[in-house]
Amino acid sequence: MRPYVKSSTSVTTPQCGKDGLFSKRCWVTGVLDDCLCDIDSIDNFNTFKIFPKIKKLQERDYFRYYKVNLKRPCPFWAEDGHCSIKDCHVEPCPESKIPVGIKAGRSNKYMKVANNTKELEDCEQANKLGAINSTLSNQSKEAFIDWARYDDSQDHFCELDDERSPAAQYVDLLLNPERYTGYKGPSAWRVWNSIYEENCFKPRSVYRPLNPLAPSRGEDDVLCVVVFLGESFYTWLEGLCLEKRVFYKLISGLHASINLHLCANYLLEETWGKPSWGPNIKEFKRRFDPVETKGEGPRRLKNLYFLYLIELRALSKVAPYFERSIVDLYTGNVEDDADTKTLLLNIFQDTKSFPMHFDEKSMFAGDKKGAKSLKEEFRLHFKNISRIMDCVGCDKCRLWGKLQTQGLGTALKILFSEKEIQKLPENSPSKGFQLTRQEIVALLNAFGRLSTSIRELQNFKVLLQHSR
Repeated sequence: MRPYVKSSTSVTTPQCGKDGLFSKRCWVTGVLDDCLCDIDSIDNFNTFKIFPKIKKLQERDYFRYYKVNLKRPCPFWAEDGHCSIKDCHVEPCPESKIPVGIKAGRSNKYMKVANNTKELEDCEQANKLGAINSTLSNQSKEAFIDWARYDDSQDHFCELDDERSPAAQYVDLLLNPERYTGYKGPSAWRVWNSIYEENCFKPRSVYRPLNPLAPSRGEDDVLCVVVFLGESFYTWLEGLCLEKRVFYKLISGLHASINLHLCANYLLEETWGKPSWGPNIKEFKRRFDPVETKGEGPRRLKNLYFLYLIELRALSKVAPYFERSIVDLYTGNVEDDADTKTLLLNIFQDTKSFPMHFDEKSMFAGDKKGAKSLKEEFRLHFKNISRIMDCVGCDKCRLWGKLQTQGLGTALKILFSEKEIQKLPENSPSKGFQLTRQEIVALLNAFGRLSTSIRELQNFKVLLQHSR
């Protein structure tokens, strides 16, 4: 493990004054910690290059359907019961409307499925959905056993759902958007409390709460959020090794992104059973305004940008996997499949053109034994967080929580598999590195959520300025 090197930014709480987020010195700007990228560059890159394309990609048949098990029991505590709020409900696609090709076994996820039957109607009469299509030789087919073994190995950063389970169902992500559902209270707090308190790296002597939404016990007590932003905590955080700082920032960034989605798609009113969704400025300020959060809001948003950089880097590194002629995003519609792959490769080209990527080689770069041990600890902590997603009481929150943690877990898997990706053969499968369709869909949709968060942040900036 490398010795600690102090990051370039101060941990002093910003003095924002009465203007709060309207103050230039309090809006999120400048260079991020632990990398050499500035926020304005990310904003411009995301707005003009990434966001329009990733939004289109998420609407393609291959990426809009996600197979997930929302009925897995919580492995850590007795469940409080599922949310009864109607907006928590997830509407799955009926199994009878999913094409036979996608319902096939493990091996078929890598081969073209001949389909001479009449197109089946899906949730929105979309075209058939499948998985990766590869033209396989007999030798390649022998790799299926190795692939299945690899898929079940312990190299994953996430607890993957068993797609063969009767409880796993396909969900149309476009019909089940991430937004505010009303899910809150002890059940929601318990999930985030477990994530921050039990899985972020910290000694017992350091007082949490790392969870910015933890409740206070009374007006005379120190608010949890105040403890969270206390300079003593950040002084301690700055003293951690890079890997453990990164871990905390990833979780905090994911939390900030989820909160942004809820603020941007808030139930504003409901008349005659017709809900009206839109941005809620008051809720946004409650979660991110530097005055209302005692300076903590900008820190959370900076961690969102840091998470964006991590997943952006992963996409640039995994591009060679998809650039091979053997790989096709198979749905059964040849023309659409070709368009989808072209769009995906175009996005990869953009990610590779970004000039200020996070350098993942700076992580786990100490002595081999210590680095290996730390990497395994890092992996297990994150894998545990993916298991906590099965404790979320709201189905829609659970759906998006599982997808986004799996997407981040897939990104981490990619970043630490560089050698295996470099050795990929052009015209035959490789047992050294594989991605399941579930991982691919999660990876791109999770990054799409981050891209949307940064875009929504710009919208809130405009709304806040106009509301002065």
